[in-house]
Amino acid sequence: MTEVEATSGPGTAGADVAWLSPGEAVDLDNCAREPIHVPGSVQPRGVLLAVSEPDLVVVQASENLAGLTGVVWSDALGRPLADVLGVTQTEAVVRSASAFGDLRERNPLEITLDVDGDPVPVDAILHRAVLSGGRDEHGQPDDGAPPLTNLVVELEPARGPRPFSFPNTYQAVRSTVTELNRASSLQDLYDITARAVRALTGFDRVMVYRYDADYNGEVVAEAKVDGLNSFLGLHYPASDIPAQARALYEKNWLRLISDVAYEPSRIQPVAHPATGRPLDLTYSTLRSVSPIHVEYLQNMGVRASMSISLLREDRLWGLIACHHYAGPHQPPFATRAAAEFLGSTLSLRLVDRTAEDEVHRALQVRSTLAWLTAATLDEDRPLADTLLGGTSLLDVLPADGVTVCLQGSTGTKGDELPADVVERVVAWAVARGGEVVATDALQREAPELGIPVDVACGVLVLPLPDGQHVLWHRREAVQHVDWGGDPHNKALAEREGDHVRLSPRKSFDRWRETVRERSHPWTAQEHAEVVQLRGNLLEALYARSRSIVRAAETLQRSLLTEPPGSESLEMAVRYVPATREAQVGGDWYDVFVQPDGSTMLVIGDVVGHDVQAAACMAQLRGLLRGIAYDSGHSPAQVLARLDAAIEGLRLGAMATVLVGRLEQTDDERAAGLTRLRWASAGHLPPLVVGPDGTGTTLTGGRPGLLLGVSPQAVRADAEVVLERGSTVLLYTDGLVERRAEGFDDGVARLGQALAELRGRPVAEVCDEVLARMVPDGAEDDVALVAVRLVG
Repeated sequence: MTEVEATSGPGTAGADVAWLSPGEAVDLDNCAREPIHVPGSVQPRGVLLAVSEPDLVVVQASENLAGLTGVVWSDALGRPLADVLGVTQTEAVVRSASAFGDLRERNPLEITLDVDGDPVPVDAILHRAVLSGGRDEHGQPDDGAPPLTNLVVELEPARGPRPFSFPNTYQAVRSTVTELNRASSLQDLYDITARAVRALTGFDRVMVYRYDADYNGEVVAEAKVDGLNSFLGLHYPASDIPAQARALYEKNWLRLISDVAYEPSRIQPVAHPATGRPLDLTYSTLRSVSPIHVEYLQNMGVRASMSISLLREDRLWGLIACHHYAGPHQPPFATRAAAEFLGSTLSLRLVDRTAEDEVHRALQVRSTLAWLTAATLDEDRPLADTLLGGTSLLDVLPADGVTVCLQGSTGTKGDELPADVVERVVAWAVARGGEVVATDALQREAPELGIPVDVACGVLVLPLPDGQHVLWHRREAVQHVDWGGDPHNKALAEREGDHVRLSPRKSFDRWRETVRERSHPWTAQEHAEVVQLRGNLLEALYARSRSIVRAAETLQRSLLTEPPGSESLEMAVRYVPATREAQVGGDWYDVFVQPDGSTMLVIGDVVGHDVQAAACMAQLRGLLRGIAYDSGHSPAQVLARLDAAIEGLRLGAMATVLVGRLEQTDDERAAGLTRLRWASAGHLPPLVVGPDGTGTTLTGGRPGLLLGVSPQAVRADAEVVLERGSTVLLYTDGLVERRAEGFDDGVARLGQALAELRGRPVAEVCDEVLARMVPDGAEDDVALVAVRLVG
């Protein structure tokens, strides 16, 4: 229905392309390379002059110049504009061009030319064409300098009396604007505009043409002469109005082809003297159009055509498309300007009406979100139940069903999807990445999932942390679309001599297509609303997880008690949680005295950093105490029995643990010696500093596997005899682990710090060690047990 054009440079969006030369033959194979903004020619209903500034010398002219001015184009080049138009007319052009603002807003300039002694009223249409970026005084590129431009003067003879002067454009359409203001629906807006533009311009058919999200077009309103078949309700493929044409239409809002059989008038010279390139005609009213588009119109039986852009937020929303069949048709410039004004007014009304609808829906959704957010504060009710109650997620986003999996609870509202389907769709969405993953054609986009179309055709997924998710689904929505011709047969091969040329299709008969394997689409507004919902859900999950974490922290702190008093041992313990918020670790320590007087030292670290890790820690601590107390088991035997308990009770826990036992025989007591017997299940070795400052890492024995890996793991004891005044330090990996260094380096730094602090009380030793090793806070939990032999 509209011009097929190609991407290009200034004024349109597009990458660098090997453009065709002006005048080079164009067909459907190469039209994407047609430089539509620089066609090198104009429609012959008027003439074009490119004039340098400020000297006003003609540098380019269309070949048909003599027919309107009496000056042959070749004679005009290099001459002052006044020699071509006359002094009075040039002065009027200069006055209009010297005013501030956009020249196009003051078009047309009404002048009179003397043609063979006869006065000819002419509409002079002015704009400036950018030739290149700014240049300094030496001709070098300068971003701070104004760009190099030319004044483009287009002259259209005012055939017949002008219907009204340009300043009275609003008066010409005032009653229509009043009607638009009173319209009660979008359809009323469309119908009023189509009727008014046809009455104003006299075209045989005027259509309002709207794009969908993929830029396929639909005729939503029509005004026509009796006897023409109706196009109302017909759809046209996006390829009829490709992206490069849409980009141009967003800049130049009105285009007229007064006679599709016109012979283009070339601009001479083809290359602009200042740039060596053709003149940019993006904003030209006379710009010659693509021959492919001309042929397209001829195939439709159209003799004249005009289109007006409808914009929303500076993006092309649709068109007012005008066709004439009785012969050439050229509404005066003022009439076209009035029609363009109506298009702008309709664009504004469309934005207002759409915004009203969107605001109304947004308020409803916001109210629902506010209610659901408040309801999530009730932590005694599962979050899934809250979101699937009377007011539910289906009120936020309409769908056939919604499935949620939150905090271990799963639920459905509306139609229920099979569990395996939910699992496959969620896995597919997670693999895609992104906060929101949506499709309205699941079978086409993810055929590997093997999901039948009657189960779910459209899905929208919110992937959430820790495998949680929300999934909406929609059924297939079978649609019947009436096209203006078969959209899958867009081109026709025609033979010209020995060559085959691809030309536009010739059939525009109504062609019905049944569209399957698609659901109702998820709109941009719905996407924005579920993004907001996602934020609310994350806040609710965080708040609930913090409550659980606080409870776990309370439990953890209640278990990490102060060590018992002893005359022969000076002891201190420390626990420092990670600096990461909302995280509970599995680090723990324990110190208790056996009935025989020996002292048990325990340090451990459960694998994981969550509430479950803290719960495992509490279980392991209790089991270890029960196994070790008054049993006579050595540290290795305690670990072996604890391994068996983890397996037998199916705890599924994994942890590193070190168990030590401080004991004395009578002879050792008399000599001031104490024996440390210990065993390790994958834990870091203890550190000992003697009274003389000698540091030792106790690497004897076998560190063994972690607890929970194998109940058959072999555990071995190791022992060392310590002098009075020695200090023993047990610790977890958060104290020595750093991204930039290995464990051995961290342990070495810890040993050095412990040796330097040997004369200070152990409580101060613990605090100073923490200050040196983790000055900015620990990235992981840290547990410490420090013991000095003093008795």
